[in-house]
Amino acid sequence: MTKYRQNLINLTLSAMFLAIGLVLPFLTGQIPQIGSMLLPMHIPVLLCGLICGWQYGLTVGFITPLLRSLLFGMPVLYPGAIAMAFELATYGAVIGFLYNHSKWKCIISLYRSMIAAMIAGRLVWGVAEIILLGIKGNTFTWTAFISGAFLNAIPGIIIQLILIPAIMVALNKTGLVKFTKKANKTQPAD
Repeated sequence: MTKYRQNLINLTLSAMFLAIGLVLPFLTGQIPQIGSMLLPMHIPVLLCGLICGWQYGLTVGFITPLLRSLLFGMPVLYPGAIAMAFELATYGAVIGFLYNHSKWKCIISLYRSMIAAMIAGRLVWGVAEIILLGIKGNTFTWTAFISGAFLNAIPGIIIQLILIPAIMVALNKTGLVKFTKKANKTQPAD
């Protein structure tokens, strides 16, 4: 496959993941307390990073919450959507980079990449919240960080840890995305 064709496929898939990220919160957003716990925008961003690569995951992750805020008013632009933009961009970039650079493309490297991306994204979200709230003279406490990043997000984290590998396994079985083992590149001695 030519590089031009692969870029076109990745761009098309990224647009699809962006659209899913805009629409998926409507399924959970009718009850805001549940919607924010299920983290619906995270799933397409993580999948985009895995399938299309870190650059596409970063871009879709950054654009999705901002565009959704501008189009639908949710999440609220400041500080919510802005902090989420940095968080989701980190998810897409980290999962795409780590998975693409894994020795094997398998379920274990998928989980490693996903957990690292989730931790990095939440840390970036916390830093963004500190900065954004600090601009207005507000504080972002350690309790607010733990609550927002982990405790309230447990249902969404569980869904991601189950759903994303299940989707990747299904895509592997159909041949659309392949789990692979990189060939050993060492040359035999003469």
